[in-house]
Amino acid sequence: MDCEVVVVGGGIGGLTTAALLAVRGVKVCLYERQARAGGCVANFEHLGYAFEPTGGLYSGWGPDGLYDRIFAELPVGPPEVERLSPAYVVRLPDSTEVAVSDDADHFEDNLRSAFPECSAGAVDFYHLLDQIDSSVKDKSKAVEPAAAHLSDCSIRFRRFIDVQLQTFIQSESEQCPLHQAALALMTPRRGMWAIRGGAQALADALAESLKKSGGSLRLNAPVLRLAYGSDGLPMAVDLLSGERVTATRAIVSNLTVWDTYGKLIGLSRTPASLSAQLKQLQAWGAYLLFLSMDRSAAARLSSSRILALTDWQENQAYSPDLGQFMFAAAPPSDPRAPDNKLAVTVSTFTRAEDWFAFHQDESAHEEQDQTTLESVWSRLHAAMPELGDSVEVIESATPRTFYEDTRRKLGMVGRPGGSLSIPGAEVGSSQTIFPNVFLVSDTNSSGLGLAGVSESALALTKVLTDRR
Repeated sequence: MDCEVVVVGGGIGGLTTAALLAVRGVKVCLYERQARAGGCVANFEHLGYAFEPTGGLYSGWGPDGLYDRIFAELPVGPPEVERLSPAYVVRLPDSTEVAVSDDADHFEDNLRSAFPECSAGAVDFYHLLDQIDSSVKDKSKAVEPAAAHLSDCSIRFRRFIDVQLQTFIQSESEQCPLHQAALALMTPRRGMWAIRGGAQALADALAESLKKSGGSLRLNAPVLRLAYGSDGLPMAVDLLSGERVTATRAIVSNLTVWDTYGKLIGLSRTPASLSAQLKQLQAWGAYLLFLSMDRSAAARLSSSRILALTDWQENQAYSPDLGQFMFAAAPPSDPRAPDNKLAVTVSTFTRAEDWFAFHQDESAHEEQDQTTLESVWSRLHAAMPELGDSVEVIESATPRTFYEDTRRKLGMVGRPGGSLSIPGAEVGSSQTIFPNVFLVSDTNSSGLGLAGVSESALALTKVLTDRR
């Protein structure tokens, strides 16, 4: 079988690329190993609930925004979205709450009220972020660590910043360049949305568009590796089924950066210098609790999205696995649950490698899961006492769960710290070591979250269609 472009992986990046290429007349084939498209944003469905495996915060859905531009080309409509107001609330260990909203005056008033000990410094820091995000003339400031501009601020405000940076880009103020901090902290200020049905609804719409435009979508079709021609360049993909599919123009990987080189391209063809870089790239794992919550309890919450900092961690480096969680409840208009219930996802960070020690059987993993569940459950109720007995655990998910579902290295999630240096390619570029192999993934996107992946896919689609 021949295709112009073969896409490996049916996450949002792969689906967006394939859907746009198909509607532009490119013969495209997408192969996904799971029974449903969506990748790492696919809903977890159980006992009548549909849980998002994320914090459920999405940017890019405003008028004339990213998704308007994408769906303007497609033969299907976008999923329904609801603007979150506020985007989320940050709850501190002393029970102070800061609503992060797009109302600048209200937000600055919140900062002054929440951080009276450094109110001017807190407001000035956000003013600086706004300048950086708007391409400030002094570029030297943009590469400095964010912490360099927090010296006049209290540990309370610095941890308020750290918990958000960790949530959105897996970094903290001591290490995060100011321009990345501006992206992570100012994007929510410009609006965040919930998607009805979760990001799964976006995946389903893109998959439908791909098929309507004549593209091929194969589920339950794992790709093993690339196949190479006599000139040493990739020319096809080999499927687990034994099929070989030729790509006459390009191959697009929607796998992680580790799996793109380690499994798809192959370690034997990956330069040693690049392999060394890949070994140094690390991301956090995710530990999730999927909860059922009484619908009546939603009225007691200050927001459907609460980012809780549970420990100041003074006089030490910030460690997210010890001090934070994101509480994300489905809105009453989209409960994703049985009658009078709401689906809730509580997401925390964990050290992914700790879940992959060798054991003779599964009992050690189950014990580790139970211990972590009890710890997160205790922190949840200590930070959010208003929940009371309105929530119960339906299921949990560990990095092992993510690995089994997605085959991501050690079940790691999101963009790793650092980036690969590929000769001739810009940081965040979709280019790999081969001119006809591209990577569009959350592990190499320079943007924020799902919108960053979608933006990368839109840019890659232009590159591929311009080459025709």
